[in-house]
Amino acid sequence: MNKFSLVLSSTLLVAGFSHQALARDNISIVGSSTVYPFATVVAERFGKVTGFNTPKIEATGSGGGMKLFCNGIGVDTADITNSSRRMKYSEFESCEKNGVTHIVEVLIGYDGIAVANSLEAPQFNMTTQDLYKALAKSVPNPDGSDSLVENPYQTWDQINPELPAMKIEVMGPPPTSGTRDAFVELAMEGGCKTFDFISDMKKSDSNKFKEVCHTMREDGAYVEAGENDNLIVQKLDANPNALGIFGFSFLEQNSDKVQSSIVDGYEATFDSIADGDYSISRPLYFYAKAQHIGTIPGIAEYLKEFTSEGAWGEDGYLADKGMIPLDDELRAQTATDVAQLKALKLTAE
Repeated sequence: MNKFSLVLSSTLLVAGFSHQALARDNISIVGSSTVYPFATVVAERFGKVTGFNTPKIEATGSGGGMKLFCNGIGVDTADITNSSRRMKYSEFESCEKNGVTHIVEVLIGYDGIAVANSLEAPQFNMTTQDLYKALAKSVPNPDGSDSLVENPYQTWDQINPELPAMKIEVMGPPPTSGTRDAFVELAMEGGCKTFDFISDMKKSDSNKFKEVCHTMREDGAYVEAGENDNLIVQKLDANPNALGIFGFSFLEQNSDKVQSSIVDGYEATFDSIADGDYSISRPLYFYAKAQHIGTIPGIAEYLKEFTSEGAWGEDGYLADKGMIPLDDELRAQTATDVAQLKALKLTAE
């Protein structure tokens, strides 16, 4: 018996519920719409090459997935949740309170958040500051004073004369989405911090700083388009005047319809994300309940498939789908941690 099997056997003994409680024979996966296509590819491969059923996957958004995952232990709860951001400490606490006490964290790779538009429209060349000024509810006063005003900008050229004289209309994910979380942290906050008087707020009043940098405008310039990134791509194809925010894999899969904007000098490409040059990029994760292993068939084997070189390696089938692989050392360490079912430990920030 190998080390992976030994650990799994031990976990069987401490599983949170018995084999007699088994009410389904497939893995239940929820969470991020960005991770969804990668998880789907693995699930379909897993269902074909093993004796297990193909896992059932729902795109509920990262936040929604965490709530479902942390709801407790048992066959009526999710086994795995995908996430386009790391689990928050508050979510970790919620899991523990509900009996989910052995969580395996799997960092699977990286993704860029594309700001894209139709190929029929001009390509945008912008900065994160431009994005912040276009989409924030409050922005620095255009008169140059160190004060904030309700966002007055209606067209892109009002923000930057080198941008098109087009109405600001950006379709993106809702607050439950990990893509939204990452976008406001990387793009909105990144642009926000370029103003010294706002950057200084982070030390003097961190709550005010977050409110200013993370709050999106609600006057129609930013349109919450749901968790379905493919739907945003379709809308961009039909509306050349709009921009959309979604994961890089959707950009790559629809390169015949949409194009990446240039942000801070770089387009969202495989190489620019892998090299760290593209500023709006983030890690991707999924989380598994070790307490369900041995009761819900196939969880351990699914983890092993996802962390195999054939799947997440540099030449693996996930890279073909647009996922940016971890470097060799981090991939090897993560695979070892997953095989040993290393329990996640988080502390309050």
